[in-house]
Amino acid sequence: MTLSDISGMTLPAVESGRVCAVAGRAQREAREWTARYEDLFGAKPFDATLFNTVCLCTAFSAPWLGAAELRMTNRVAVWSFGVDWLIDYVATSRAEVRSVVERCLAVADGAPAPDGDDLARALADIRDDLASSPAFPALRDVWREELRRFLTAMALEWDWNAARADGSPPGFADYLENTDNLGFSFAFVSHWAATAEPPPAEDVPAVMAASREAQRTMRLINDLGTYERDLSWGDLNALMLGVTEGEVRDHLAAIGARFRTLLDPVRAGHPRLAAYMERQVDFCEGFQELTDYWGTL
Repeated sequence: MTLSDISGMTLPAVESGRVCAVAGRAQREAREWTARYEDLFGAKPFDATLFNTVCLCTAFSAPWLGAAELRMTNRVAVWSFGVDWLIDYVATSRAEVRSVVERCLAVADGAPAPDGDDLARALADIRDDLASSPAFPALRDVWREELRRFLTAMALEWDWNAARADGSPPGFADYLENTDNLGFSFAFVSHWAATAEPPPAEDVPAVMAASREAQRTMRLINDLGTYERDLSWGDLNALMLGVTEGEVRDHLAAIGARFRTLLDPVRAGHPRLAAYMERQVDFCEGFQELTDYWGTL
């Protein structure tokens, strides 16, 4: 590869430096915020690299925004890892999982967070902060629905993992229908509410359809990149469900193409949202070829 080849495939170093500076500021803010909820985010897998890579992802996905504008996006992304941690790795019974879901939905509906419940307290902080965003009233119901979908999908995955111990894993098609467990669409609508003007109601379905297809795309990208970790941590992964890597890549290509098609009508009215989703998918593809967000157990 020649120097000209390299320069043609990379961002200008100045621009890369600026984006990394935004990510660095954002990481410090996110870690200061999670320090309020040390009982949850003090767990070993929430290491410095997790915060760094989450903030790099959002900064490179929206290079036109500063650290303050990405604050909510990063908080919700890290909070979603907290849900994953409590349901996938801490909960030992269906009752515990159901309690997590019910407490979080109650907080989303305006209830105070229970004392000592760091996950619910952090969500209440997010809820109250978002309430001051001009776009949140128009997106409140969508935000609550995406949260419900995320939590419900996480609970279903817990059920599948429990059944898998008895030799009853889900089918691949059912697994693909449950990609709300990734949490991207919930984080995305939070980002939308925090960084944009109130959208026309008629625009919301098309934007969210593209978001959910981006989520499916990233679910399979994630599975291809984290198979070995998922084996060691006991997580579900598409490659454990009777499909080959080649078949998963074929599905990924089809879903990715459908995502780009759904994104086309969004570009005209919401170019930055469209670019954000597209850059998130592209970042995910490059990032997860080499590493993962989580620290070690």
